[in-house]
Amino acid sequence: MQKKILVVDDEPNNLQLLRQILKDHYQLIFATNGEHALEAVAKHMPNLVLLDVAMPGMNGYEVCRVIKSNQLTEDIPVIFVTAMGDVEDESLGFDAGAVDYILKPVSGPVVLRRIQTHLSLVRAKELEDSQREAIYMLGAAGHYNDNDTGVHIWRMAAYARALATAAGWPDVMAERLEYAAAMHDLGKIGIPDAILQAPRKLMSEEWEVMKQHPEIGYRILSRSNSPIFVLAAEIARYHHEKWDGSGYPMALAGEAIPESARIVSLVDVFDALTMRRPYKPAWSVDNAMVEIHKGSGTHFEPRLVKEFESHLPEILELMEIWNKKEQQQ
Repeated sequence: MQKKILVVDDEPNNLQLLRQILKDHYQLIFATNGEHALEAVAKHMPNLVLLDVAMPGMNGYEVCRVIKSNQLTEDIPVIFVTAMGDVEDESLGFDAGAVDYILKPVSGPVVLRRIQTHLSLVRAKELEDSQREAIYMLGAAGHYNDNDTGVHIWRMAAYARALATAAGWPDVMAERLEYAAAMHDLGKIGIPDAILQAPRKLMSEEWEVMKQHPEIGYRILSRSNSPIFVLAAEIARYHHEKWDGSGYPMALAGEAIPESARIVSLVDVFDALTMRRPYKPAWSVDNAMVEIHKGSGTHFEPRLVKEFESHLPEILELMEIWNKKEQQQ
């Protein structure tokens, strides 16, 4: 299906020129002033708007601001097509919410390429939003039948991002880790409810079943080549490994354990200790840190324990933010 482009200009010759450029590529809608433009936006929900600036009545800046102030239309890209090419004019346009400027007289190839670029960016954002929604669902699925709350996985994921940044990860990778960390326990969807919800210490054979969840999560998540899911698969598989090699499922030790999993292992334990569960009260932060220190060099990498402690004020700020969100649910 062709994308819909709204073309707004008070000069018929300009509309005709843009019609000739675009007619073979897009479904076109036309408006000759700002009021009619807003009516067309509401009626047709175009994929992109080509908007003149100097028009009688509402000018293009005003039209753009109205489009961007409406939650239903704020994501529609607006490109100004105008003879007003001064830096001040362009600044006003970008401040109003436009994504680009095309100067008159227009060039057909330039118009087509600019539209193509911005529609591609919209598609990329839609894909990113869809992936983010999938991450939220998969993160929740991992805890659907146990006693953890949805707030736990996102609070823990926020801690993971903070610790990764402290450990020297670039911002883009730390953000990726935050999303990936939320899916660390996805494999629990393959564990029987009777084991997940057991109100007692697990028997040895039940514990062996529980220890399968990292591999289950890895098998599910490794089916994707997306960088976030590749990282999530790595975390799912190795987040129960321990620095001294006493963890599972592969008994890896030291730096053989991916750093992503080492980070998630630490923050997951900290959050589990400091959150209230049906079978235990929340530990104080001081008591939780005593336990984290006990695990330094055995369960956790000592370097990460030091970084976590040195950035504890930031962690506690995140805790407060997420605890408030939990209370609002």
